[in-house]
Amino acid sequence: MVVTRNGSQPSTKGATATFTGSVRSEPLFDAVSPSRTSGGLVTFDPGARSAWHTHPLGQTLIVTAGKGWVQQEGSARVAINPGDVIWTPPGVKHWHGATVTTGMSHIAIQAALDGKRVEWLEKVTDEQYGKQQPLTTEPTSANPRPHLKELDDHAP
Repeated sequence: MVVTRNGSQPSTKGATATFTGSVRSEPLFDAVSPSRTSGGLVTFDPGARSAWHTHPLGQTLIVTAGKGWVQQEGSARVAINPGDVIWTPPGVKHWHGATVTTGMSHIAIQAALDGKRVEWLEKVTDEQYGKQQPLTTEPTSANPRPHLKELDDHAP
């Protein structure tokens, strides 16, 4: 067993090539073989957001504070709040970030395929971010986690 103490790993600033606005990432855990899964706490200041991107094995976000938005390409923006869990399937183009007026933090968990966890694409434009199709609070799928059909399918 390994205990990683809070604050023992340095924070990093979100790269301007992959984020708009002020973003900070706190590493929580790296993949330890044979696992391929890693996680971090990402904090977005108001107006900050990721670029469009995909994950080869999908991604889970757990909103921990504030208010944010997430959007899958071709779908409406979805409002996200503390306690919300967002599953983005492998290869789905999406972005996430804070609202215009409120910051947002989330834990991001993803697995690597051949050492790669994310494929960064173009930045979300100001127009896409602020003047797009209507905002929804509904998930984009009736069952966003179809692999969890029964309680026994969910690991503790």
